[in-house]
Amino acid sequence: MRNNLDRHLAAVRNLGILAHVDAGKTTVTERILFATGTTHKRGEVHDGTTVTDFDPQERDRGITIFAAAVSCDWDGHRINLIDTPGHVDFADEVERSLRVLDGAVAVFDAVAGVEPQSESVWRQADRHGVPRIAFVNKLDRTGADLDTAVASIRERLHPVPLVVQLPIGIEDAFTGVVDLLRMRALTWGDGAEAAVEGTVPEELREEALRRRRLLEEAVAERHPAALEEFCDRETLSAETLAEALRDLTRTGDGVVVLCGSAYRNRGIEPLLDAVVAYLPSPLDVPAVRGMHEGVDERRPADPAAPFAALAFKVNATPTGRLTYLRVYSGTIEKGDTVWDASAGRGERVGRILRVQADRHAQLERAVAGDIVAVIGLKAARAGSTLCAPDAPLVLEPPGVADPVVSVAVEPRRGTDADRLASALARLAEEDPSLTVRTDAETGQTVLSGMGELHLEVAVEKIRRALGLEVNVGRPRVTYRETVGRGVSALVFRHVKQDGGAGQFAHVVLDVEPLEDGFDFRSAVVGGRVPQEYVRAVEAGCRDALAEGPLGGHAVTGLRVTLTDGATHVKDSSEMAFRTAGRLGLREALRACTMVLLEPVVEVTVTVPEDAVGGVLGDLAARRGRVTGSEVRGGAAVVTATVPLAELFGYATRLRSRTQGRGTFTARPTGYAPAPALTAAP
Repeated sequence: MRNNLDRHLAAVRNLGILAHVDAGKTTVTERILFATGTTHKRGEVHDGTTVTDFDPQERDRGITIFAAAVSCDWDGHRINLIDTPGHVDFADEVERSLRVLDGAVAVFDAVAGVEPQSESVWRQADRHGVPRIAFVNKLDRTGADLDTAVASIRERLHPVPLVVQLPIGIEDAFTGVVDLLRMRALTWGDGAEAAVEGTVPEELREEALRRRRLLEEAVAERHPAALEEFCDRETLSAETLAEALRDLTRTGDGVVVLCGSAYRNRGIEPLLDAVVAYLPSPLDVPAVRGMHEGVDERRPADPAAPFAALAFKVNATPTGRLTYLRVYSGTIEKGDTVWDASAGRGERVGRILRVQADRHAQLERAVAGDIVAVIGLKAARAGSTLCAPDAPLVLEPPGVADPVVSVAVEPRRGTDADRLASALARLAEEDPSLTVRTDAETGQTVLSGMGELHLEVAVEKIRRALGLEVNVGRPRVTYRETVGRGVSALVFRHVKQDGGAGQFAHVVLDVEPLEDGFDFRSAVVGGRVPQEYVRAVEAGCRDALAEGPLGGHAVTGLRVTLTDGATHVKDSSEMAFRTAGRLGLREALRACTMVLLEPVVEVTVTVPEDAVGGVLGDLAARRGRVTGSEVRGGAAVVTATVPLAELFGYATRLRSRTQGRGTFTARPTGYAPAPALTAAP
């Protein structure tokens, strides 16, 4: 029984497809489903017939907006696959998916190489320690070049690329690949559904042998067992090479690189073979870590262990809530009661579903290593831990980015106010990167998200799903405030006496600029402020960061040092010192030179060479700072840093300047001082 369970887990692969928008992620996913027999017709993005882009907005816009999970079988292995968005506005959806994946396939455009969002999702995978293999797609396009794409991977992402294939033909003449491990040719004819195996073409044999040698040397440098065999035999067997590639992939010391053309269905079967051969199973990754009553605890990927799962996505449909789970340990069956450790309540599992995008198959149970959806959970959110009631555990939830763009929304008819409030609450429940609040000054309902497109999609979802007509205000960016010049020895005394026990707290604060974030230190000597009161002062200072003196924006980039203080034998308390910390820091900030910060983004604009002058002038008018320019694939690629507030409506402007031939992408890079918007005391 134990061996059967281990064999089941060893045959599972949980992976995501990661890439920049338009690199071909969804087409790769569709071809995988077709190659594995999961679908019997090739879905096309441009026709709106894909399985994973099933939402009407995804089909209308031709991009992936929501992460979609599908399952398929290949060579005796179960592959649970998540097709993730490539647009920067939906990076939080990628973050939640990466939190529960064991491996990933990073897709790159053979013409463009590493693009801005490719870099962002690669860094996200680095943070989560997710092993990857790379697939260089679109080798049939004009200007496609595998070596140039691999060079960009090496230079911009800094992994060790281990190229295991050589293309046969270039651009329109691309017909297949040479497998450098087994020194065989795999070719696909027009309309062919499977590869034809043959010998390496004579004209490519010398180049294939040279590349095989480079691959052996690169692997031997980094893998002890491979080095030993290489020194003994001066070559590596296909078996040793495959084993070493698997180890290097799983440790992150190397990235296997394959190539093909997903649209033409070329290179998909070798990609699936590489997924099975090199990416880890749930047994190969470390036991998941959690906390219980402040104690670190690990749960192995064992169906017999206590149940523990992480909810990473919620769909609040009109017919009920669909909660997506990654089961890390234990077994869950239909009708079981589980404990929501994040909310502190019990929940009953009504049904368990194997997900095929918008279609589902019912299951009786799910075990460690599975990615499934469940119906019946009423309060679980994305990031909630579900566990056995008698073995509670809290897993680390995925991080949620701070929103950077806001719009005011209101129903066109006053009678729809309650319906709109309910719809907005449902949106925020499904997508934690969306926040809803009421502006205290104007009374408006404000929806905040990761970008203009993010908010546009959210509002359109309300219109389509509920038939609600909504008025939307002009987008506004989220500003921050920081300290330009600090103050020293600011004294603040909090004294309150209104009958009974009073409140007394005396603090002396230094405030100085910090590159980023918030740091609190205590330099009090002689026990003048007890440690529990020091912690209360820190809590009060953190409270004060919510609103700065310039415009009520959140404050960041400062260090506060408590240098001295005094207590009263009866009237001092943690509450008094927390109040002193809050009010004292507010007074200190009013005495500092404060600087308003605005969000900035890195913009990559791709335009015909004859349109570069107009684009550069437009970027300069938007306070953009050009950081690079190159010619790639017959087009000019301009990189610039631009304030986010200046980018609203840029897509329309760019299209008009380039007769519809220009495109751009943007990714957040942080905050920068807003010009002429500083304030001194």
